[in-house]
Amino acid sequence: MEWASDPSIAGSPLPLAAFAVGARISRVYKRTEAFLDAQRDQLPLWSAVGLGAGIGLWFWLAGPAQWIALMCIAAGAAMAGFFIVPGRSGAAFGWLGLLVAVGAGVVWGRAAVVAAPRLERPAIAQFDATLVMAEPRVADGKLRLTLAPHDPKLPPRVRVTLDLDKAPAGLNDGAEVRLRARLARPPSMALPGEHDFARDAWFLGLGAVGKVLGEVKVIKAAVPSGLDGLRSRLDTHIQHSLPGPAGTIATAFVSGNQNAISKDDANAMRRSGLAHLLSVSGLHIAAVVAATMFLSLRLLALSETLALRLNLMLVSAGFAAAAGIGYTLLTGAQVPTVRSCIAALLVLAGMALGREALSLRVVAAGAMVVMLVAPDSMVGPSFQMSFASVATIIALHSVGPVKRFFERREEGLVQRVLRSLASLLLTGLAVEFALMPFALYHFHRAGFYGVVAKLVAIPLTTFVSMPLEAAALALDPIGLSHPLWIATGWSLDTLLWVAHRVAAIPGAVRMLPAMPTGAFVVMVIGGLWCCLWRGRVRAWGLAPLASGALVAVTAPAPDLLVSGDGRHVALIAEDGMPLMLRERAGDFTRSLFAESAGFDGETGWIEDRRGSNCNADACSFEVERGGRRWHVLAFRSSYLSPWQATVDACASADIVVADRRLPRGCTPRWLKLDRTLLAQSGGLAIRLNSSPVVTTVAERVGRHPWSD
Repeated sequence: MEWASDPSIAGSPLPLAAFAVGARISRVYKRTEAFLDAQRDQLPLWSAVGLGAGIGLWFWLAGPAQWIALMCIAAGAAMAGFFIVPGRSGAAFGWLGLLVAVGAGVVWGRAAVVAAPRLERPAIAQFDATLVMAEPRVADGKLRLTLAPHDPKLPPRVRVTLDLDKAPAGLNDGAEVRLRARLARPPSMALPGEHDFARDAWFLGLGAVGKVLGEVKVIKAAVPSGLDGLRSRLDTHIQHSLPGPAGTIATAFVSGNQNAISKDDANAMRRSGLAHLLSVSGLHIAAVVAATMFLSLRLLALSETLALRLNLMLVSAGFAAAAGIGYTLLTGAQVPTVRSCIAALLVLAGMALGREALSLRVVAAGAMVVMLVAPDSMVGPSFQMSFASVATIIALHSVGPVKRFFERREEGLVQRVLRSLASLLLTGLAVEFALMPFALYHFHRAGFYGVVAKLVAIPLTTFVSMPLEAAALALDPIGLSHPLWIATGWSLDTLLWVAHRVAAIPGAVRMLPAMPTGAFVVMVIGGLWCCLWRGRVRAWGLAPLASGALVAVTAPAPDLLVSGDGRHVALIAEDGMPLMLRERAGDFTRSLFAESAGFDGETGWIEDRRGSNCNADACSFEVERGGRRWHVLAFRSSYLSPWQATVDACASADIVVADRRLPRGCTPRWLKLDRTLLAQSGGLAIRLNSSPVVTTVAERVGRHPWSD
């Protein structure tokens, strides 16, 4: 180069450094090109990741300014990749940036399209409405009604609950009702890291939620018709044919209605890791589609004419697709069911075209379709866990040694059975570990014995319970179904027995406090790296998986939890038990605080703690953390205290919490949490140490449309 021949420049360190940096960049570029060229068949899979990253970043970023910046940066990166960076690296970078921008734009547009008026302030209203949906919640003894009020002053959609034993006859979808209810805006995230109900309500178009006061009067009854009527008649028929707990499970398999399942059974299924069997999703759709295709193919092959003149695989795939779509509509076309149906249709299309039936490309295509249609589902646990489990199974079966172990071979019956059991156990373990980060992030809990339960429950459900129930329903019209209903009941009783036994094992559930979002994202990236690449480079994904898991497990639990209205305060004791301020805290509130603290058990009470000083108006207690003693004062009465006494009590406390507005003279040594501040912050999680940390709901929710 010319500068090297110039004696005045040759000795200068700047050109030498620039040359070294350029050479290093060139080497990195060549290695990247070689890597991407070797993995070119895997690159389309990352399209779904780019689209999902845009959606996820939109939910994570605070508000419109950040969303616009994200889309501009992503679009700029796409332009740079397409027009500046040469080769496969530039194309991959360009497509990734473009899909991130599209993902953010799609979910932003979806949030704007579904926007509906919301109730401005709590109110008690009497109104007429059309019943959109009635959902019995037998476990809680409640009936949840989604209504379309006729009063234009109310939101177009509201949801209320009433006691199940007070529900009148004729509460079918489409009925005209009159009621009086206490209504409020949909509740926002109660504590940092908990589920955001206001977000769900926004995308469902709900403008208010509440509780019925008094009775509901049916003005004009409606007879269920169409699929709703068929679903209702099926529920009634199944529970009549199979009374008891087994009938409630059988109803969930056919119509997707889980509301009749008792609280104990639902809790056992959840703690044993079998709750996914109750939700009509991938397993159920796969069973229906596979059974339909198998039976139709066998029956059509009995005709020599059809076998010679038609492509029976294509015809059977059509029957299976129709069965999958019909089953999806019958069960209410819920998002998990629709998602599974789309994936099944893609698999059937691949089989009809002579392509590989199930591959990561099919999974990625199904994920992109769902994200484009319902982008908000991407941040929900159902979407994440279903696609993660399928991707894990496919990726596991593509690993050389595992693939060779799973291959069929000529061997005896015992060896074949043992190999099948071993493959089922290995697959179950892989799926269980893959889903653990999602379960801990969304629900703060993960089951450790779910693999053992699934070894029995999944084959029992797929090959025994569902076929027996389908056969019983098919033989009902000719009166030959009674033995099949008995057998179905036995199989479902066995399923519940397994769930209760596994759930009762000590340590069956591991609880963690709210997981840092960063740790969760790092683990997801590591899992995607392991699943979507091929070869030894997959092992690199274990590093982020391990680091994210380490951060999640070692993340300290909060020391104080405060609800957004200031009514509920929990002190997290040394053993992890949340000690509640108010004894009248409901079951839902106590379970919510226990989950956020990562505690599996019943909560306690602050006033029972040694050293606490409580009366009808307030509780005063001390917490020793990080070598410092913190004095906390929490009001629990709505009555106003004498001004001077309140000011003196505040001055002697480090933290003061109240559900009312405290006088300006109330100045604690560190933190004052009254109605004024809590209205801006929402619920809080406080960690007390040498450098105390306060995490708020407002930080998590940002300025999204559903935030207050």
